[in-house]
Formats: sequence, C-alpha cells, structure tokens
Amino acid sequence: MPRKKVTNWGNFPQVEAEVTEAVKPSEIEGLIGRSETLIARGNGRCYGDSSLGDNILSTLKLNKFIAFDPIEGTIECESGVLLSDVLNVIVPEGFFLPVTPGTKFITVGGAVAADVHGKNHHVDGSFSNHIVHLDLMIADGSTIRCSPTENTDIFWQTCGGMGLTGIILKVRFKLKPIETAYIEQISLKTRDIDCTMQLFERSASSTYSVAWIDCLASKTRLGRSILLLGEHIRVNDLPSKLHGNRLQRAPDKALNIPVFMPSFALNFLSVKAFNSLYYHRQMKSESRATVHFAPYFYPLDGLTNWNRLYGKGGFVQYQFVLPLENSYDGVVKVLEKVRHSGQGSPLAVLKLFGKADPNAVMSFPMEGYTLTLDFKAEPSVFRLLDELDQIVLEHRGRIYLAKDARMSADVFKRSYSKKVASGRFSSSQSKRLEF
Repeated sequence: MPRKKVTNWGNFPQVEAEVTEAVKPSEIEGLIGRSETLIARGNGRCYGDSSLGDNILSTLKLNKFIAFDPIEGTIECESGVLLSDVLNVIVPEGFFLPVTPGTKFITVGGAVAADVHGKNHHVDGSFSNHIVHLDLMIADGSTIRCSPTENTDIFWQTCGGMGLTGIILKVRFKLKPIETAYIEQISLKTRDIDCTMQLFERSASSTYSVAWIDCLASKTRLGRSILLLGEHIRVNDLPSKLHGNRLQRAPDKALNIPVFMPSFALNFLSVKAFNSLYYHRQMKSESRATVHFAPYFYPLDGLTNWNRLYGKGGFVQYQFVLPLENSYDGVVKVLEKVRHSGQGSPLAVLKLFGKADPNAVMSFPMEGYTLTLDFKAEPSVFRLLDELDQIVLEHRGRIYLAKDARMSADVFKRSYSKKVASGRFSSSQSKRLEF
C-alpha cells in the first residue's frame, strides 16, 4: 500500500505513513497480525503526534450506533462515531454528553484514548468516569471487555492511554439528561489573574466554567479575562419563543477558512490587537444570555478549517495543569514569560479541575488549574515552550498528551509518575517520549 503524508489538527508535525481503513474486527485482527507497530487514528483532531506513526489504522468507518437506552440514559456505539453524530441522536431525545471537549468533531474512541475533559471537570470528572464498558482488541488479536469492574487494570490504562493498549472497538457510556438544548451563560469580566481565580473559586458550584485569558495584557492587568459560567436551562425557565425548538440540534452550517493564511498575518501585534478588542467587546462587568449549547461548548466549530489561520507551517497547542496549591504562582510565571517573549497566543483558556481519579494511569487532569495556549509553530516558539516546561515541572504539573507535539522524554518522565507500556501499539509520540 502506498504511503501518504498525514498530520493532525495542528498541521504539525507531518509524517509519511501507511494508512488502512477497517470496517470489521476481522480486518483489524489481520492488520495487527501483519504490522510490527500500529496506532489507531480517528478524526485527527488531536493537535500533535499521538495518533501518528508508521502504520495508522483509521477508525472512521467504525461508525455504527449499537444501542440507545433512554430509560437507563446510556448509548453504545463503535469507536469511530463522532461526538457530533452522538449529539444529533441524543439531544432531540433530551440528553447531552456527560463530558465534552471544545470540539464535537472527535471520535468516541479518541475521547476515551485522551480521556477528554470539559468545562465541568470540577463537577463531573473526565470522560472515563462515565463509561459503562468498552471492547478492546489487544496485541494478540483477541477482544476483551473492560470497565471499572471488569479487566480494570487495562480499562484504566486505556482511558488516557493514547491508544497504546489496543484498538477500541465499541464504547457504552452514560448520558446527561437535559430539558432543553440551551445554556444560561453568565459572562464575568475580570481585571487581572487574581480576580479571575477568585471568581473561579466563588463559582465552584456552577456546572460549567471556563475563562478566556488575555495573555498579552500589561503587568498590572496580567491575566485579565472573560469568565463564562453555564447551566443547562430547564424548560420552565426557557423564553417562550424558544419552546418550539427547545431540543434543537447544533446547526450544520459554518463559515469556512478556504485557504491557509500567510505566515506573517499572525504576529505579536495582530494577536495583541485581537486580544484587546475581544476583551473590550463586553462593556459591562457582568452579562447574562440564553445561548444554544453549540456556541457555548464549541465556539470554534462554527469556523471550519480554523487551523488554517496559523499558516501552512501549522501551530502547536500547549496545555498544562498545576496542583491547586501551586496554580496561582505557576500560572502567573507562565503568563509573564509569554508576555515578555514576543510570542502571541490568541487562544488562551483557563479552567479549574476537580480531584483526579485515583485509578487513573496517564489521564491528564489533577485538582488545580489548567491553561491552554496556541502558538504558530516556529523555532522561537519551541524555545519558549522549553522554558515553560521548566516552570510546569518546578510547580509539579504536567502537559496534556493529546495536545503535545514536542515535549522531551525527560519532561514526560519527570511529570507522569505512571505510564502505559508501548509495544505492538505505538505512535510517533510514544517513540519520542520513550515509553
């Protein structure tokens, strides 16, 4: 089979790989048998190289729904089903995803492999906390069922294990009941990082919370933000004009970025101007609105191919988490380092995590704050990120593997105390990080 160039959402890095699509488990078993190494890849919406390798199995044709039980509030599907497709099935029936990342265009298998988290981790944990069971094809070609009560060791290695334990075939997981598809959104404008973190902790009872951070604000305004709180609206609280569409699916239409932007378009000055405009567009210190779930949870999904804004060279997304007791000091040091670096991040997002699951092996969340930054991929950015790695290590934090494209093996080993052994299933990332 001819090899082709493959890259994930960040368009960095790019690899030459043999890519195989499979529809039946028997096809996957045969592929495992004749491949020295193999890694599963869903919709390619991770940012780095965790689903890249010499031999890639595309799971996108494993896209069948198996069972939906509205009484138990569960759904079972194959691993290549997109969260967007799950939402199209469950929202009209009065259910929502228990946990969702910032895009609905990832596969269910990818959600398990990265153990995705959302704006509600402090309340509902990560995706693994809502799995009933999953079916996994392992290195000898056999399929096992694992769950929090069955084959528990491999279950917890698979959740957050970045595809290194086998090929996820099917997943059954719990859903969240809702009365409407709408969110009550409260937007709080903060003057600096102190105010932002204080508001996070005062708002701990809110189901959803996330803050956009202006990472280039001046020192006296360092960390100023727009904090967005959210709750699912009950039908009795929904404006009457929306009752007819109270369980409306997400819209299919989106604006498109048709071409890659020139590399010079995104620079320190343009990002600084964008951040200032975004911060000042909200005039009041607090505003309330009734919004559909799509723009609240998936604002960037409304812009198809938004990754092209960073140019053909691609971009890297850098997400770290710090323990609660070290979060303030560490986040401030990172923001100061970014501000002085001359590098700009138009997307800087802060969230508060709850306690980590004690069974987790390589799952990312821990109790504390997590900050996400986007940078155009270029040598000066990689030097900056090496410096940020040291701040994260000094504050006993770690970097999210689903976003990582360049972390060193030393940083990985010093920040993840447990790891999944890489054998038949391995990726460009697992080779780079030496596990």
